[in-house]
Amino acid sequence: QVQLVESGGGLVQPGGSLRLSCAASGFTFSSFFMRWYRQYPGKERELVAAIDTTGRNTYYADSMKGRFTISRDNANSTLYLQMNSLKPEDTAVYYCHVMRDGINYWGKGTLVTVSS
Repeated sequence: QVQLVESGGGLVQPGGSLRLSCAASGFTFSSFFMRWYRQYPGKERELVAAIDTTGRNTYYADSMKGRFTISRDNANSTLYLQMNSLKPEDTAVYYCHVMRDGINYWGKGTLVTVSS
């Protein structure tokens, strides 16, 4: 079955950086668009970034442009999110996502806390 396991979250000071990873299994990773979402307490998940199957085409939400970089390693079925210049408002749980056969799959998320 599809499994997505996020890691790399933690506590970081404003202006700092983190790199999130998502280990994928149970499907042909290289054949699917992948996405990162985040969720604030009490809010709906919002799209952070997306990447096509080749890794050559990416999309970012406006507030993340220039600070976040999504990438993928198809050989190792891993999705990444490099986050730089982090702000307190980036504090959220970050989720890896794939849609397969019309079904949304999510990992359990990794918590990112930006605070001094």
